[in-house]
Amino acid sequence: MKPTLLFTALLVLLPLAPCAAQATFHGDAARTGVYAGQGPRQFHGVKWSFQTGDRVMSSPVYADGAIHFGSDDGNLYAVDAKSGRQLWKYVTGGPVPSSPAVADGVLYANSYDGKFYALNAKTGATKWKFKTGGERRFEAKGIHGQLPRTQTFPDIYDVYLSSPVVADGAVYFGSGDGHFYALDAQTGALRWKFVAGEVIHSSPALAGGVLYFGDWAGMLYALDAATGKEKWRLKTGEDKFIYNQVGFQGSPAVVDGVVYVGCRDSHLYAIDAATGREKWNISTGLSWVITTPAVHQGKVYFATSDSRLFKIVQASDGKPLAEHTGKAYYWSSPAIAGDVAYIGAFNGSLEARDGTSGELLWEFQTDASRRNLGWVLAADRTVNNSMLFRSGWREASAVAQARQYTIGVIASSPLVHDGVVYVGSTDGNVYAIE
Repeated sequence: MKPTLLFTALLVLLPLAPCAAQATFHGDAARTGVYAGQGPRQFHGVKWSFQTGDRVMSSPVYADGAIHFGSDDGNLYAVDAKSGRQLWKYVTGGPVPSSPAVADGVLYANSYDGKFYALNAKTGATKWKFKTGGERRFEAKGIHGQLPRTQTFPDIYDVYLSSPVVADGAVYFGSGDGHFYALDAQTGALRWKFVAGEVIHSSPALAGGVLYFGDWAGMLYALDAATGKEKWRLKTGEDKFIYNQVGFQGSPAVVDGVVYVGCRDSHLYAIDAATGREKWNISTGLSWVITTPAVHQGKVYFATSDSRLFKIVQASDGKPLAEHTGKAYYWSSPAIAGDVAYIGAFNGSLEARDGTSGELLWEFQTDASRRNLGWVLAADRTVNNSMLFRSGWREASAVAQARQYTIGVIASSPLVHDGVVYVGSTDGNVYAIE
């Protein structure tokens, strides 16, 4: 039967169906970092904490009354959002420093064992597994100035894995094997894969049927989600001397046709999503931008690593609106809920900042941070770098980094749901904070 003229007109006027609702890293498929409802403007206490067997770099997601996350103890967890009671755990063959995605009752997650998992989100039962070419960290000779300069070292700061996004019956993610994958969400069958220039640990953002992600060679890509065909690529800064100022560790956020993304070349970029042409960039003065920016009401929120800056800029042109110097590096990505921005810091704190001024409203400090074993923090709670990083020889930097994690670093990105902030820590806990 032919449609009536009225029905035909409605088909023309109705917008295309959006991506199916899902729980995923940084709030949504476009990675905007914006959560529904108001988050707490005052600190009322810890509702619960859940202890895992190792550090939690994974960022939690909420679905159907449960908080889902991974741990470097090799497990995926589901805990009750109200009580913190464990609902199930699933053992993988390696650390899980990626964030899961949950869609249509299925949890998808990436593990360092080189496998990608699909589980029943209610029970944790295996639906399917997909084997990639294997995970690895980015590596280079003399990276970050380590000695000897002629030796290849893995990057000790490459601590995350790509977190998946789900749409139109497919699940998408990057891998340390240098490929970007599209799998059938129901069966795990390979739909297509794309070869990039390096390790991909950036989590893809999806908007308008296009996937956006970066690799460790400093290349930003836009791919057609249906076919994997490259639409454009953008090359960012290079550092072939000590490979410090290169690569995408964080992920893009896409809003109103613009891709906002931070890079370890010490810039935040605003890129036209359709063409790949740069609209503007902000130099951070040799300080990495690991955070995935949050974008809300015409403002971009992001933070820097070594220079410890929390920044709010105008989305249209990058004009600065607010800037504050924190006490420790920021790798956690900001979450916006109502008029508050939440972000984790390397001194073991979760910060709540005013969404307009950026002023600190309150902070939560982990018990490990308060204990400060090994004097990782100075008296003012800044990181005691002069003591930790005394030598560039061989494993000295790795040892220093491991010591730093003992204070409960919050490199996980906050989730806000129903007025509660959920976040992981390197002390092995996931916290629910009111």
